[in-house]
Amino acid sequence: MSIILKKWELNDIPSLVKYLNNINIWNNVRDRMPSPYTQKDAEEFIGKQEFIDPDVNFAIVYNEEVIGGISILLKEDVSRIGAEIGYWLAEPFWGKGITTVAIGQLTDYAFKNFAIARLYAEVYQHNIASMRALEKNGFYLESIRTKAVIKNNVVMNDHVYIKLKL
Repeated sequence: MSIILKKWELNDIPSLVKYLNNINIWNNVRDRMPSPYTQKDAEEFIGKQEFIDPDVNFAIVYNEEVIGGISILLKEDVSRIGAEIGYWLAEPFWGKGITTVAIGQLTDYAFKNFAIARLYAEVYQHNIASMRALEKNGFYLESIRTKAVIKNNVVMNDHVYIKLKL
């Protein structure tokens, strides 16, 4: 299985629109992700990437096709020793272990390239597959924030998974 993370490029716009315009993906990401996801949204997102240094947003490439995205959100001030990760994967590729590999690659990159001591991810209570992908990469459940998030007008628990730099 050939999976790599790469910097977003203009030629990735069609894949972004094709795969990210999906309600099943949107149900597992933050509301700031546009839905429906349009050509204009993809152009704006990729247009901003050239100004971000160091790289923190990556396309997930599987067999030479962009099929997802994964990113690091570096924290600031007293929380600057931590970073949050977020990711999405095109629905036709769910259940193939691709997200697990991408999380591992991003985790290695983050700990090598940033002065951080911990990574974390927040996962909605219904997203068991995402929890398992994190666990397979050595993340563990730090807390369950009871009724901490609202998605699609449903208040739910938010599971916080962390991994510490060794």
